[in-house]
Amino acid sequence: MFYHSLVSDWNHGNAHFLRGVVTDLEARGHAVSVYEPRDAWSVQNLVREAGQAPLAGFRRAYPGLRSTRYDLATLDLDRALDGTALVLVHEWNDHALVRRIGRHRAGGGKYRLLFHDTHHRCVTSPEAMAAYDLQHYDGVLAFGNVVRDLYLERGWAQRAWTWHEAADTRVFKPHPGVEREGDLVWIGNWGDEERTAELHEYLLEPVRELGLRARVHGVRYPSAAKAALAKSGAEYAGWLPNYEAPAVFARYGVTVHVPRRPYVQALPGIPTIRPFEALACGIPLVSAPWNDTEGLFTPGEDFLVARSGAEMKTQLRAVLHEPELAQRLAASGRRTILDRHTCRHRVDDLLAVYAELAPSAAQRTARALPPLAPGRLPAAETPLPRPAPAAPAAKAGP
Repeated sequence: MFYHSLVSDWNHGNAHFLRGVVTDLEARGHAVSVYEPRDAWSVQNLVREAGQAPLAGFRRAYPGLRSTRYDLATLDLDRALDGTALVLVHEWNDHALVRRIGRHRAGGGKYRLLFHDTHHRCVTSPEAMAAYDLQHYDGVLAFGNVVRDLYLERGWAQRAWTWHEAADTRVFKPHPGVEREGDLVWIGNWGDEERTAELHEYLLEPVRELGLRARVHGVRYPSAAKAALAKSGAEYAGWLPNYEAPAVFARYGVTVHVPRRPYVQALPGIPTIRPFEALACGIPLVSAPWNDTEGLFTPGEDFLVARSGAEMKTQLRAVLHEPELAQRLAASGRRTILDRHTCRHRVDDLLAVYAELAPSAAQRTARALPPLAPGRLPAAETPLPRPAPAAPAAKAGP
C-alpha cells in the first residue's frame, strides 16, 4: 500500500480509513506493507507544529501498525513488491511514483494493481488527475459512484469500483459514562475557502445565537477564521489526533457536518470520513445540506438535515433539549455504521474486487489463511477512500 502517510493525520483525513483497513487485513492473517514518502507533507507539518510527541502517540495508539518511509529516487520496487499479491496506490502520491509502479507491473509484476481516489480533484483539478499514468493498472477504487463514473467516462481507467470510506470501529466507538463538558463540538479543517460561507451559516452563527458551549478542532485556520470563532463564542482547540476524537465526542451533546462545496455541487453521494466517525461514536449529528444519492444512511433517522441556518438552530436546540431524540439519533446512526459501514465491510469489498481480478489466486489465498478465531474481530461489527503534483502540495482535508 503506497499512501501519503500512515503515521500522521494532520490535514489528512484518509489516515483513519487507511489505519482501519490495514488493521483489519492484518487481523485476517494478511501481511501488509505500507510505504509513505520520507518527506510526507502531513508529517512535516505535524512535527513542525507539535514536535515528535504525536508520532510517539501514534505508536502507542496503534502498536501493531508500521510503515516504511522511502525516498522516491532510491525506492527499490523489485524488493518492495517481491511476492506481493495486491498493490494499492493512493492518489495523494507523486505522479512519477504512480507511473513507475505501473511500468513495474507491465515489466512482469505478477500482482494486481489498483489506484485509490479519495478526493474531489477529479472535478476541481481534472488536469492533474488526467496526468496520472494508469494504463498498466487493473482499475480504480473510487470513494463514490460519481468519481468512479468520471474515471470511466473520461477514459482515465478501463475498470473502476466504488469503495466508500468507513469507520474503524475498533477505535471509533462510544465512551459511556464520560462527564459532559459542553454542547457542541466540531472536528474539521477550515477548508481553503471551499466552505467558508457555510461554516458561518451552519456552525458559527448557530453557536453564537444559541449561546452554545462549543469547541472546534482542526488545522490551517487563518487569522480571520480564528477571529470569527472567537466572535461566535466557540473555543478553538487546534489539532486533535484522529484517534482521540471518540473521547472528545463523548464530552459533548451534538456535532455538525458541513460538507465542502465540491461534494454538494459536483460530487453528491460522498459524505467524506467525518459523518462515519461521528455516527460510529454515538454522538447525535446535524448536517448542512448534503444529498445522499447512494443511500448510505437514512436522513432523519441516522442524523438530522438542516437546509438553512435557521433550521440548523432549530435542529440543534431540539437535540440538546430533547434527550429521547438525541438518544434515538445516536442509536440509529451507530447501528447503521455497524451494519454497513465499518472497515471490516470495506475489506470484504476489497477482497471481492481482488477475487474478481484474480479468482484462482484469491481462492488459494483463502485456503491458505487460517480461519478467524472467535473474538478476533468485534462480534457487533462485522466500495476503496489524495495526491499532489510532482512535488506534493498542501491539500484540504475533511
